[in-house]
Amino acid sequence: MAITDTRFGTITIDGETYEHDVVVRLSGAVVKRKKKLSKKIYGTSHTISEDEIRFVYEKGCKRLVVGTGQSGLAILSTAAAAYLEAKGCEVTAQPTPKAIQAFNAAKKGTIGLFHVTC
Repeated sequence: MAITDTRFGTITIDGETYEHDVVVRLSGAVVKRKKKLSKKIYGTSHTISEDEIRFVYEKGCKRLVVGTGQSGLAILSTAAAAYLEAKGCEVTAQPTPKAIQAFNAAKKGTIGLFHVTC
């Protein structure tokens, strides 16, 4: 699994370009981010809610790499960060271009959540 490119509105994973935010599962499966879970609480998908993180998190996840957007505008809510801390899951949150480098270098047990705009 390799993330090779991101530009405003897209991310390319294993040669396939996605035009929406994605979650990369422990298995390597790529699924569309359920940002509506955050939007219904905060009115925006730029604050990632605990509900959304419950969807993202999987048993066995040791690290979550969050791509916070091309300019880094997305953030984890306090509740989402506390949930991950309680699970013993380390979080790396960086603008998406840097986050894809962290994800590609990550060891087994890593999930990626990537915001591809702002």
